[in-house]
Amino acid sequence: MRVLVVTAVPVERDAVTRAFGGTPEVLAVPGAELHRSGAFDVLAGGAGPAAAAAAAAFALASSASHLYGLVVSAGIGGGFAPVAPLGSLVVASDIVGADLGAETPDGFLPVTALGFGRDRFVPPPALVREVAAATGAAPGPVLTVSTVTGTAARTAALLAAHPGALAEAMEGFGVAEAAERAGVPVLELRAVSNTIGPRDRAAWRIGDALAALTEAFGKSAPVLEGWNRHDH
Repeated sequence: MRVLVVTAVPVERDAVTRAFGGTPEVLAVPGAELHRSGAFDVLAGGAGPAAAAAAAAFALASSASHLYGLVVSAGIGGGFAPVAPLGSLVVASDIVGADLGAETPDGFLPVTALGFGRDRFVPPPALVREVAAATGAAPGPVLTVSTVTGTAARTAALLAAHPGALAEAMEGFGVAEAAERAGVPVLELRAVSNTIGPRDRAAWRIGDALAALTEAFGKSAPVLEGWNRHDH
């Protein structure tokens, strides 16, 4: 089974492939490069849910798409304090489109409350448990947003709307949309680079988060490569 890993930017892609050792084979797909290391094809699809969905969809529609048994959205992201501290790992029990919906005088309504679409995808629970056990990642909802949270008010609003959320990033929901339409299970794995709240770029720890991402894939690779949804 092949695993497709979709990151946002090249430094995340390289952090993932570093876990597998050696020099990856570079393959061209529409709009991107696949970096192949063993059973893993890793690409940097761009920032945001739209770019992530497009990149994942093109890769899944390639001639080798029938080989993919799993799609993983991976990279760094913001963590809600104190449950997801800097440098920690989170694995999504739910991949949530947190700002997909409508603002109303009574507050935010998710797209499902408007009577159409969906606002979350649920990765295979058994796989979430296995990855959490292998890496020490905390399992819980991971929010997909199109705008990085930068105020205390927005942080509070997200937690009020999504109790128990661990982290936010910008690509998971888009990757999940593409995977769902291709009939392939999806997972989201994030390393925490910053605390969600008032924006303080100087406090971000991107290097530490990328190192944690590399370590996470080193530990989870046997689980991801060997996982078979039909066995669960």
